[in-house]
This record gives sequence, C-alpha cells and structure tokens, in this order.
Amino acid sequence: MRRVAIAGAGLAGLTAAQELRRLGHDGEISMIGAERHRPYRRPPLSKEYLLDDTTDVALAGTDELSATWLLGHPATGLDLAGRRVRRGALPPVPFDALVIATGVRARTLPGAGELRGVVTLRGLDDALALRAALAGRPRVVVAGAGFLGSEVAATLRALDLPVTLVEPDSVPLRRPLGEQVGAIVAGLHRAHGVDLRLGRRVAGVTGAGRVERVHLDDGTALPADLLVVALGAEPETEWLRGCGLRLDHGVVVDHLGLAAPRVAAAGDVARRPSALLGGELVRVEHHGNALEQGAQAARALLGVAAPFDPVPSFWCHLYGHRLQSVGFTGAGYDLRLVTREPDGRFFAEYHRDGRLVGAVTAGFVRRLTACRRLLDEESRQPPMPPSGPSSMTGPPGTTSQGATGPVATR
Repeated sequence: MRRVAIAGAGLAGLTAAQELRRLGHDGEISMIGAERHRPYRRPPLSKEYLLDDTTDVALAGTDELSATWLLGHPATGLDLAGRRVRRGALPPVPFDALVIATGVRARTLPGAGELRGVVTLRGLDDALALRAALAGRPRVVVAGAGFLGSEVAATLRALDLPVTLVEPDSVPLRRPLGEQVGAIVAGLHRAHGVDLRLGRRVAGVTGAGRVERVHLDDGTALPADLLVVALGAEPETEWLRGCGLRLDHGVVVDHLGLAAPRVAAAGDVARRPSALLGGELVRVEHHGNALEQGAQAARALLGVAAPFDPVPSFWCHLYGHRLQSVGFTGAGYDLRLVTREPDGRFFAEYHRDGRLVGAVTAGFVRRLTACRRLLDEESRQPPMPPSGPSSMTGPPGTTSQGATGPVATR
C-alpha cells in the first residue's frame, strides 16, 4: 500500500493522515478537499470566531504530513475497480487505499440564494461572510433552532443584535434532545431576548437585491437585514452514487470502519453499527467522532484495527451554559428529566427498552461521567453486522431517530 487518497480535508481526514504517519506509513498521501483551506476547527465558527476576529481555527500538524494537498476542487466520482478518485475535469487521483471523509453539506432554503444577506454556516468562508455582515449591526432572522441555529442566536445576542429564531418544531432541539430539554433551551432563548417563533417555517425572502423581509408560513413578514439558514445537513455522498459501496444516509462501514477492502469511511459521512443500539446503524456528527473515526480508518487500512464502537459525546454552549451529552439522545427515546434547577442546570437520561442509552446535562458533570462509564461497558459488547441489502441508497434522515436510523448531531 504505497498510495493513500483521503477524500475530505477536514478533521477526520487530517486525523487519518496523521495516524497513518504515526504508524509508519511512508508512502504517498493525497488530501482532496472541496474548500481552499487546509483543515480547521469547525466548532468555533458559530461561537468565538464570530465574536473575535483574532480567533485562530487552523489545525496544527498539516506541514508535517508530507502530503499532496489537492484543495479547492471536490471529489466528483469514485472508480472503485480502477482505484481512482475523480475530480471533474482535473486528473483523477490514483490510490491503493482510500479514506472517505467528505462530511456533510448544509441544507439550503430554496429560492433564497438570489438575494444578498442570506448565509449558511458550514465552512470557514461562510463564517467570514457572516462576520463581515455583522459589522453593520443587522436585524437577524435565524431559520432553524437546532444546535447550530441555537448557538448562532446565542452568539449574536452576546453582540446585542436583534435576533428572531424560527423553528418548525414545538421547541428548539426537540429531535436531538427531546421535548422537555428543548423546553429548557426555549426558556434560555427567551430569557436572553430572542424572539422565538415556534411551529413556523420560513416560506420565502423578499427584498430589492438583498434581504428586507423574511416571510413565515403563517403570513407573518419579519423585517430583516440578514437571514442565517441553519436547517441541518446531509451526508456528502452524491459523488459516490453507482460506485458499488453501500450508501444509506451515509457510507455504511463495518465494525472496523471499512466500507470495502482498503476503503474506509470516517467522520460525519460514515454510518456504523452500534452495540448500544443492538447493532443498529448510526451516523454521528460530533467533533470527537471525527477524531476517533479518522484514526480508526488509518488503522483499518493498515490492518491493525480492533473492532471499534465508541460512545458518542457532544458539547454545546448557550448563554454561559455548557450542554454536554454522552450516548444517544433524542425524541425517539424515553426521556427522563432527573433533575432541573432554577438556575438552568439540569440532568436528563434517555432509555430504550428499559436500558440507558444516553444522557445530557448542563452543570451535573459527575453524573454524566458515571453514565459514560456505564455506556462504555455496554458498548464493549460485540456489535451485530449491519442488516439489509448489500447496496442501497436511502433518503436523508431528518430526525434523530428516523426511518434510516439514529443520527447524532453536534
């Protein structure tokens, strides 16, 4: 194995490359990235990066990789038999082994992209554009009260900007955290001056060349200078259609992280069996997952990997509160709000068929640590192999527990 191609130059791809070098691989590594930037940290983009233009998000170690950086052009196809990654009209990248780490792409709002002042926040260029737009102290509407939309709203309120947060669900974060925890988050938003519009969708945007009004599905027209679209993300797998890999709301991998011989997938795009959920396939959009799966992908390619089933975890900052979670959470599980304090601290557990599968807290870290130990023990049980046909493509999941299985999002 002399030539390794890594499709996706984010955290998972970088971690895979670093682990390959650490384990002694001295052959070629080609890093293929859609963005023009070398790998960087994404979590700060919705928080401190918007508040402070001196925030450095670059990830260290890229210069020491001795890699070929093929940036600014995404992978557009995979010739699995010929062992080549296509890049449009550019020369294909040959490989002996491949890591698929193309992550996810942000969902967009149909028809809104023609006006200035409509932004998504997925990559560094998006954050740069959003930060520049904030200098004019705009009236902001945020479409989507998931983790990203909620963090953006909290950050903009820290800048004392007027923020309206529009969410089609009954409470923010209901799907990933459940109704009761979502109600706590709604209270935080309201306590900090966010105009929260629940049960409503953005139906359209109007203005003379740029955003002036955001229209909701009940006929309301909100005055706005800036619309931040935070409607979730979909796994970046379009370039893999027809290649022969199993695609099902992500790239399906086995308990080692392999999608095919000498082909691994890691990070937000990978879907693996989870012992905690009885072998059910899961896809996890967490920072820690990208680190763990990237390193596992390298070990799998080198033939030194052990079965891999980490317990996912995440964190989220909202108005001085640090939400932390382990395991699997969401509206699809039995939520038990164990403790809730007047100051906003809480602890909640999630159960499935009477078994603990996850927990989330703001402030009760010791309890969360105890849950983590229990879940770690459960996850050491051998995972069942993925069920279903050898190749299928399913529709993007939109819930934390939907037809295509759980999706844990950061």
